[in-house]
Amino acid sequence: MASTTAAHGGELKRDAYSVWALPPEELKPRLKKLMSGLRSEFGGPEFEPHVTILGAIKLTESEARDMFRKACEGLKPYTATVDKIATGTFFYQCVFLLLHPTPEVVEASDHSCAHFGFKRSTPYMPHLSLLYGDLTEEEKKTALEKACALDESIGGLSFQISRLVLYKTETEDKSCKSWEKVEEFELKP
Repeated sequence: MASTTAAHGGELKRDAYSVWALPPEELKPRLKKLMSGLRSEFGGPEFEPHVTILGAIKLTESEARDMFRKACEGLKPYTATVDKIATGTFFYQCVFLLLHPTPEVVEASDHSCAHFGFKRSTPYMPHLSLLYGDLTEEEKKTALEKACALDESIGGLSFQISRLVLYKTETEDKSCKSWEKVEEFELKP
């Protein structure tokens, strides 16, 4: 009877958790303006600007918090640089800033994946999403052109990553309304 209670008590409940790198606070207004400009024409949910370090993995909250803290302790702040604005093939990678896969950028993800016991099925593609959506190829081309027009100098932009966050991210919720920040960690130089 006690094990049934524990299972329904929430602690054994497994949710999807993701680890994100946050851009610096001073860059957020610029990114949010670009994201808002795209949403105004193409729709899609509002979400926090972030670089996904580790995609949704099912864990209990205590497991996720513990793994997150241990992963963060081994990382130092690093620089990310935008290669270009690009489009992808699925909802969560509709229009995004493709980041240069420097050793530091890739290591942040590899290190976190190792701590979470996560095995990638595809190579890591560091990116900062600007628009989530199910657009046609033609709409994506138009959205890409609009993003370039809204912020012509974003290609080549470099910024410091010094904060990682653990988010609860149910990927079935395409509105992103249920997504919530669980914990934040300031990386130490």
